[in-house]
Amino acid sequence: MLKLYFAPGTCALASHIALAEAGAPYTTEKIDFKTNQQNSPEYLKINPKGRVPTLVTDRGVLTETPAMLAYIAQTFPQAKLAPDDAFEFARLQAFNSYLCSTVHICHAHKMRGARWATQETSFADMKAMVPKTMGACFNLIERDMLKGPWVMGENYTVGDSYLYTLTLWLDGDGVDIATLPKVKAHRAAMESRPAVQKVLAEQRA
Repeated sequence: MLKLYFAPGTCALASHIALAEAGAPYTTEKIDFKTNQQNSPEYLKINPKGRVPTLVTDRGVLTETPAMLAYIAQTFPQAKLAPDDAFEFARLQAFNSYLCSTVHICHAHKMRGARWATQETSFADMKAMVPKTMGACFNLIERDMLKGPWVMGENYTVGDSYLYTLTLWLDGDGVDIATLPKVKAHRAAMESRPAVQKVLAEQRA
């Protein structure tokens, strides 16, 4: 049995969806950011980074969304959530790594400025840049990275749950999804999937 620690509205949604799509046996535990539970001694024993998601497996703890998605896909190969071909798998990893290392960081500048600066004016400047930087990231995804209908083309993969998760942040980041027709269609396709509907209901509970 796998255990996923998550917080609503975070990138943990990607791994949560992947678990459901894989048909994996799992439980979840919600971490309350409002009470700073992610930095509690109890949680830091599980994940010293003080962040979500965290996936507890029978072999130990995994963190970082790209790693967790790859683990889920490879642990449940019957679900076909990642390509078997090494080069195609690397392409999927490259896409997920871009979401993790670039897109997520651009989003985080809106409310996590203290990670990179100390002055309030710097925080305001970072926040003001978010529509531009997130817009640029998603324009690149729209133009060059999202093959359609799914990230890798005809085959659904764990990259789709990750892209969907970050797409949900666009409205709050000042990016009009109507300017991104492929991304918008991808979001609609994701929301028609039973596993996505199941997970969204679980996270709202």
